[in-house]
Amino acid sequence: MAEVIGVRFKNVGKVYYFDPAGNTLKKGDKVIVETARGVECGEVAMENRKIGDDKLVQPLKKLIRAATANDLKKVEENHKKEKNAFQICLRKIAAHKLAMKLVGVEYTFDNSKILFYFTADGRVDFRELVKDLASVFRTRIELRQIGVRDEAKMLGGIGICGRPFCCATFLGGFQPVSIKMAKEQGLSLNPVKISGICGRLMCCLKYEQDTYAELLRVVPGVNSVVMTPQGRGTVTDHNLLTETVYVRLDSAPDATVHPFPAREVKVLKNARSGPSKKELEQLGSLEKE
Repeated sequence: MAEVIGVRFKNVGKVYYFDPAGNTLKKGDKVIVETARGVECGEVAMENRKIGDDKLVQPLKKLIRAATANDLKKVEENHKKEKNAFQICLRKIAAHKLAMKLVGVEYTFDNSKILFYFTADGRVDFRELVKDLASVFRTRIELRQIGVRDEAKMLGGIGICGRPFCCATFLGGFQPVSIKMAKEQGLSLNPVKISGICGRLMCCLKYEQDTYAELLRVVPGVNSVVMTPQGRGTVTDHNLLTETVYVRLDSAPDATVHPFPAREVKVLKNARSGPSKKELEQLGSLEKE
């Protein structure tokens, strides 16, 4: 067991463990630590606690110090520099005629490196751009290509639900989301309705998936052949949340379908309807990261 603190470097980012070096810190405290990128200023997201060695990546880096007033002033100055660097980089991209979209700029706390984040449809040869930027800023330059989901997380915005993006407010990382989830939840496979502003499947499809997966184990799928209290029939529809199936009876194929509680029917032949090959071809791009 080792005593650690959890530090986050972005508003909604991954939490990294550090050795508190004998200091007791509170959630929200600003601290200076050494990372793989250099010396950084972060915020304590998890107070001192004991963590098993099997959950730690060794060697565990130590806290340098709690952030001082001068440290926080330097962070603010870096934010101002980032805005200026963003405009300069935009002009350089245009001058080099590169097919890339600049998303954000980050200065490391010690100014040893500047990171430029961008999106692009494919690979971009930015070697000349890096040389140009290095000659302007006189420090290490790193250009990092990110995906559209990361872009949405960095920029933020309002989703179709009317609330701020989940990724920009509380999701520390992205979870895999698939067309199958939308299909199992009975949602319309209309790209406009199941994709977020980023153009990928909405992260919230993941939230209730475990519940729907559990209900699908007990509720027969559409086209399943079942035995009901009124005889044999075929499931034409179901309501997973109420655990109700709608059955067209073999004895009255032209009559109105009958609703039955799922617990009252016996499955003779189960049918699970996942997304078709055509649907996957049409909507497959929405699953990309």
